[in-house]
Amino acid sequence: MVIEYVGEVIRAQVADKREKVYERQGIGSSYLFRIDEDLVVDATKKGNLGRLINHSCDPNCTAKIITINGEKKIVIYAKQDIELGEEITYDYHFPIEQDKIPCLCGSAKCRGYLN
Repeated sequence: MVIEYVGEVIRAQVADKREKVYERQGIGSSYLFRIDEDLVVDATKKGNLGRLINHSCDPNCTAKIITINGEKKIVIYAKQDIELGEEITYDYHFPIEQDKIPCLCGSAKCRGYLN
């Protein structure tokens, strides 16, 4: 385990509204991480260093949803040994939408888009 992705746990409907507000406020990067159909972790205003982990199409970590004492949590796990000073990354796996989000990860395995 590298880190837990923490923030405010909110309903998906609330997350949809907040995302629009954040866009209007010019918050370009979203820290909304979907747990399941109903719940989302919003780390925009409350969170830890997990919210700063960048995307890569060839990541050294993976995000998993685990349940502890009946509560779902997002945990970032290493897929391999990570060298001191190496950037920690995971694949955001954004859902496929009509508007493509360009990927700038720079990996040799870059798909070109986050979704």
